Amino acid sequence: MEADIREKIAGEVVLSPHPGRTLRKWREDFGISQRDLAKQLTTVPSVISDYESERRASPGAGFIRRYVDSLLALDSQNGNRVGQRIGVRVHSEGILGMREFAVAIPLKALADRLDARAVSRVDLHRDIHGFTVLDAPRAILSIDASRFVEVYGWTTQRALIFSNVKFGRSPMVAIRAHPLKPAAVVFAAPGRVDPLAIRLSEVENIPLLTTALAAPALLERLEGL
Repeated sequence: MEADIREKIAGEVVLSPHPGRTLRKWREDFGISQRDLAKQLTTVPSVISDYESERRASPGAGFIRRYVDSLLALDSQNGNRVGQRIGVRVHSEGILGMREFAVAIPLKALADRLDARAVSRVDLHRDIHGFTVLDAPRAILSIDASRFVEVYGWTTQRALIFSNVKFGRSPMVAIRAHPLKPAAVVFAAPGRVDPLAIRLSEVENIPLLTTALAAPALLERLEGL
């Protein structure tokens, strides 16, 4: 499984039009600081910063290999928490679609793409690394607490987009109860959003947005990202 993860990360970096931003995305997904990564690489944090901000030329294959190996080594020291999560394969019928982005996308850009508006008072200034679209009732019925990790794919830094939502209380309660948290939640064509759902989003500091788009149109727009 580690070989698959290594190939996935390195492949994204090599093929990305912005390899530095992709390196940064993966480091953030692993929850590793530039300082800790630099120490593992036996270099200084400014080198990591220069590559990630693309102030330096694109890194070569040797640096990318060492960068990825260092991420996995540090994750192993932390109990392989990220490696175990991103090794999960999707098989739930409640998941309508999911994708990882090659580079981070501002949440505001995703919101504009989906004609979505914020309904909670949570700052939208954050990046999204992927998305998962779920049929809310089917997901809640088919994905128990032990399998909820499936919806996060390769990273928790993603938008969970719930379709077939009436009030939105159940999805937010499920998110509140699980230790893994998304970067944002979007309700697709909901009814009246329950004030409790809004309150939970604010307590968890997770932006809650709504869009009038139904699942088919929403998925089509997401494919264009």
